[in-house]
Amino acid sequence: MEIIGRVKKLFDIQKFDSGFRKREIVLTTEEPYPQNILIEFIQDKVDLLGSISPEDKIKVFINIRGREWTNPEGIIKYFNSIQGWKIEEIQQKNSKKQSTPSLSSDDFDDLPF
Repeated sequence: MEIIGRVKKLFDIQKFDSGFRKREIVLTTEEPYPQNILIEFIQDKVDLLGSISPEDKIKVFINIRGREWTNPEGIIKYFNSIQGWKIEEIQQKNSKKQSTPSLSSDDFDDLPF
C-alpha cells in the first residue's frame, strides 16, 4: 500500500537500550477531507527520513501491522500501526522553480517585418 501527502511533522529518533530505533512522521493527505496519518519507521528504515523535511510532498510505501495486548485486568485490546518501508519524493517545499528562459533579439530573426 502507499500514501501520498505532505509531511506535517517529523519527530525525533527514539533509541532504546535494546538497540531498537524508531522515528515517526505525520503525513497530511491531499484530498477533499485531508487526513493526518502517523507513520512509523523502524530500525534501518529510520535512515530513509534523513533527507525529508516538513512540507515535502512524498509517497510512502507502508505495511499495516496489528497486535493483541492483554492489560493487567485481563481485558484484550487491539492496536494497529502503520510502518513505512520506502519513500519516493514527489516534490520538495524548497525546490527551485524552473525559470523562464530569457529572450534575445536573435530569437526574433524569423519575423516577417
